[in-house]
Amino acid sequence: MGFLIVFLGGGIGAALRHGVNLASARLFGTAFPYSTIFENISGSLVMGLLVGYFAFKGNIPQHWQLFLTTGILGGYTTFSAFSLDTALLYERGEFALTAVYVLLSVGLSIAGLFAGLALVRSF
Repeated sequence: MGFLIVFLGGGIGAALRHGVNLASARLFGTAFPYSTIFENISGSLVMGLLVGYFAFKGNIPQHWQLFLTTGILGGYTTFSAFSLDTALLYERGEFALTAVYVLLSVGLSIAGLFAGLALVRSF
């Protein structure tokens, strides 16, 4: 059942992301990735609001937590999950591990993208 809940939420999040991409391109053009910045920041803000609410304010069933965070926000932006993981490591006092996680995530993700481009270009 959890997979179905995440699947449905992911579709909604991906559709929201597509809508933001289209609106951003119309409003601001495509010379700078405004939509991605907006999605990453807004997704991280909503993740913080939801996780804070789940932890401190509400008794929200697990299926709703999955639907909203892994589903909708996962489809909208995975940067929100990256931001949450970073915050959790930081709040546990794992400062060196936080830095390693951020540097590896950003650096290796960009390196992976360039590696993929290089592989495709070589064929």
